[in-house]
Amino acid sequence: MATTTLFLASLSLIMNLPLLSNAISQCNGPCQTPDDCDGQLICINGKCNDDPDVGTHICTSPSPLNPSGQCQSSGTLTCNDQTYPQYTCSPTVTSQTNAKLTNNDFSEGGDGGGASKCDGEYHDNSEPIVALSTGWYNGGSRCGKMIKITASNGRSVMAKVVDECDSVNGCDKEHADQPPCGNNIVDGSNAVWDALGLNIDDGAVDVTWSMA
Repeated sequence: MATTTLFLASLSLIMNLPLLSNAISQCNGPCQTPDDCDGQLICINGKCNDDPDVGTHICTSPSPLNPSGQCQSSGTLTCNDQTYPQYTCSPTVTSQTNAKLTNNDFSEGGDGGGASKCDGEYHDNSEPIVALSTGWYNGGSRCGKMIKITASNGRSVMAKVVDECDSVNGCDKEHADQPPCGNNIVDGSNAVWDALGLNIDDGAVDVTWSMA
């Protein structure tokens, strides 16, 4: 076994190629072909990395949080001659997390774009459901969980998390040509807005939310 390993190492040096193990490489691991990379990663310049065509963020480092709990932009996305900040994190979740409530159409063909990320389904807007910014969505860890949303008028509603409000990608068919979400968005269905007694035409409204 030791002789075989030494032979492979010598061959790799002679051919000036990276020595690969039998294991499939993960983020930043060595690769020569796409088959050398794990999952949805692809081989870019000899290292396994995110596939831009798939739009995953497996290898993306979270945006750094500053001391106040607010996260910093991890980059920018330019579309329609405008530049939008990208975020892979959101403000720290507390018992009363400040957020902006926006409106989303979760039905097929609606302005929400593709099917909900949690279950791959479309939903009726009469359901009290929400999409959370990428950081709060947290890789789907809050899928199916209930959150409590409270408006400044004192009214509250319980809503189920069914989707991500993508704070990194946007301006494409999957996102209904919408730019990336902010890092502090609770994107609610009509039912959420109605329960809170809010007017959808007001745009983004200040609310707080917490885990139920």
